[in-house]
Amino acid sequence: MTQSETRSLSRELIEIEDRWGTHNYRPLDVVVERASGVWVYDVDGKRYMDCLSSYSALNQGHCHPRILQALREQAERVTLTSRAFRNDQLPHFVEELARMCGMEMVLPMNTGAEAVESAIKAVRRWGYVKKQIPRDEAEIIVCENNFHGRTTTITGFATEPLYRDGFGPFTPGFVTVPFGDAEAFEAAITPRTCAFLVEPIQCEAGILIPREGYLRDVAEICARERVLLVADEIQTGLGRTGALLACEHEGVHPDVYVLGKALSGGVYPVSAVVSSREILGVYRPGSHGSTYGGNPLACAVARAALKVIEDEHLSERSAELGSWLLYELRKLRHPHIKEVRGKGLLIGIELTVPARTYCERLKDLGVLCKETHEYVIRLAPPLIVSQEDLEWAMAQIRTAFAG
Repeated sequence: MTQSETRSLSRELIEIEDRWGTHNYRPLDVVVERASGVWVYDVDGKRYMDCLSSYSALNQGHCHPRILQALREQAERVTLTSRAFRNDQLPHFVEELARMCGMEMVLPMNTGAEAVESAIKAVRRWGYVKKQIPRDEAEIIVCENNFHGRTTTITGFATEPLYRDGFGPFTPGFVTVPFGDAEAFEAAITPRTCAFLVEPIQCEAGILIPREGYLRDVAEICARERVLLVADEIQTGLGRTGALLACEHEGVHPDVYVLGKALSGGVYPVSAVVSSREILGVYRPGSHGSTYGGNPLACAVARAALKVIEDEHLSERSAELGSWLLYELRKLRHPHIKEVRGKGLLIGIELTVPARTYCERLKDLGVLCKETHEYVIRLAPPLIVSQEDLEWAMAQIRTAFAG
């Protein structure tokens, strides 16, 4: 196939998608056909370094051979039983994940939004059964600029107008406070407050990192006021920030973890709520469910994905390489760069101009990343990235900001 024919194929595929697909995304015009490790290849044959990792779902890199092997082996045995029956992978998965998180129970789901919804239901019921909050009056405190998913309930307590416009009416029972302000959080607590749902770092909002000690402070307030601390670690968890779980940076052990994305290494949708027996024990047969949640294929894939994080020391790699990358990025001098912030291999470059132009420029240089909240470039390469590849990417970033 000639180069012109390949280019026309790329354009043809983009036109088909734009015609038949719903326009709820604005992707960069790269049509990926295969990937391996930190590299992806488009239908034109061009190679790009993935510096987004599918919003941190690919911490283990694209198509990790150990995860694929687990997928293939399990797919040849049994893929789905529903929870009407038991399967031989679920017991191992829930035990291994609970132990890894220092918890007692795991509720397996599929997507991150499903896991957040499941956590909301659990803490509300806990509030009624354990805290004796009057029925249907439980409140959950959330933060401004939050991102926890796209369901109508979650969208209802988002503060980004774009997420909410035209989707109401919304579910009541949520109180919003500024992110990073422990005093405002404490002031918002009432006898009806059952939980505080928070991201340790706000990723979609532009890699917003709270002051040091914020999580410790809110954890102490939660313990004192008998409010459950729910940490949404769907994007920050499983090695991304240089620790297995971002809460560990401040020695905080929340009441509930919500996990997803890298829980399967980007191979299959797997999410989970991980907590104590007191909290997840409020669920009884019939009170919650998921046809695909906890299916044997998902469990086998997730077990392999977790083992890769552990065996390949991905948390430690993220801490070391992220420190280097952050240092190098902060040396950049350009009038459009307002601030560079990050933790581990989760880094945001905030600009004074829209970031889309720079993301497109980096794409042309072979580096794939994406703007978030218009003015921030998010950099989050797979945690398996080599020092050499990271140095190459940094060179392209310097070129993009040259002049």
